Amino acid sequence: MPLNDQQIKAELNDGDMPNMPTLKQAFWYWLKLGLISFGGPAGQISIMHQDLVENKRWISEKRFLHALNYCMLLPGPEAQQLATYIGWLMHRIWGGLIAGGLFVLPSLFILIALSYIYMRFGNLPAIASILYGIKPAVVAIVLFAAHKMGSRVLKNKALWTIAGSSFIAITFFQVPFPFIVGVAILLGLIINHFQPALLTASADHLAAQKSNGSALIDDNTPTPAHARFRLKKFVRVLAVGIGIWLLSMLVLVLQYGWDATLTQMGWFFTKAALFTFGGAYAVLPYVFQNAVEHYQWLTVTQMMDGLALGETTPGPLIMVVTFIGFVGAWTQPFFCADNALFSAILAACVVTFFTFLPSFVFIFLGAPLIESTQDNVKLTAPLMAITAAVVGVIVSLALFFAVHIFWPKGDLSFNHVLINLDWLACGLTLAAVMALFKFKLSVIKLIGIFAVIGWFLHTLF
Repeated sequence: MPLNDQQIKAELNDGDMPNMPTLKQAFWYWLKLGLISFGGPAGQISIMHQDLVENKRWISEKRFLHALNYCMLLPGPEAQQLATYIGWLMHRIWGGLIAGGLFVLPSLFILIALSYIYMRFGNLPAIASILYGIKPAVVAIVLFAAHKMGSRVLKNKALWTIAGSSFIAITFFQVPFPFIVGVAILLGLIINHFQPALLTASADHLAAQKSNGSALIDDNTPTPAHARFRLKKFVRVLAVGIGIWLLSMLVLVLQYGWDATLTQMGWFFTKAALFTFGGAYAVLPYVFQNAVEHYQWLTVTQMMDGLALGETTPGPLIMVVTFIGFVGAWTQPFFCADNALFSAILAACVVTFFTFLPSFVFIFLGAPLIESTQDNVKLTAPLMAITAAVVGVIVSLALFFAVHIFWPKGDLSFNHVLINLDWLACGLTLAAVMALFKFKLSVIKLIGIFAVIGWFLHTLF
């Protein structure tokens, strides 16, 4: 007979076992994590692993990796979804909402403040110079992300071919990112049918199978009652998730109309949230195609500045969407020109809400199923193909940034390509690449150093 929650807690508190944290204690931990979660998904997952598996022993290595493998399959920020999963597993729906929400909220408030400073004072020479120093570092950061993912995923010619094809498709033919994802899924299924060994998943997410002592949620701890799969519960969660989205969109449509900036932001970032396979770097080209070119909510320069600001804050990098919403509503206020700030703050919150709502729904829907399949931790073939395609997309993003940073005037004609080249920006990018690849400098330190370099250049020239 499965144990109920009270029996599980009693069992967990026997012997050399940490005490089950209260919801209040968990709240303060997740808030602290939201404030220190720098370093992108790899760094954030590493922090959680060290805290939750090794130090606090809230969850065992095996259960942690099992949850992580599921989150890697989902669109959306895997570190935030992992926090939501563990919070839900320990303290039900409220635990998941608190864990996932606090992973995002500190970054939301910080980015709103930084976005205001940028829009209000961004034309000041000192701030412009700081951003000039940071932008070349961003090119190196994106290249480094592609290298890390590629070295882990591109193990054979088939995966290299998928990566190269996706790079060519999005760079030279402007193929939409969702279409690339769809083709990658199809190729993954085909390759898996004829040559499944080519798409065998790698199991090196974190340090493997190290014993850290008994955990609250240990390898053999029975699944809590609230975490067991039930069809009625599945349908109810799905209905509630869709209902919240429909009600939110209905309010926007009734208040502002379908073609209004705020409504279109909600609709677009819902779609973006459903195609963020491979993390924020993968979806950014899709966001670029639409936010910059189609909707014209912001310029290319503003988009690159937003990514630079996003790299300096805790939380998922996809939080750059908060900046996009803020800037888009600041330049196209939907109240009146005198209320640009209020429009911008509201848009930043709306964009963040629609971006992360699917992540919570995916966890609350699928986690009970995952808890019932603890012996199956392999990634699927379509995911491997998607990840390979994402590598090509990220390289394309780095090239996109580099072109706009190295040739700020935009003139790439044969007679002017060398004359208009910003040699200083090229040198800074090369230095940033060396710092990341050779000296293993952390991203946050790199951003800080290059911000100082930009300011120093301002004082000299």
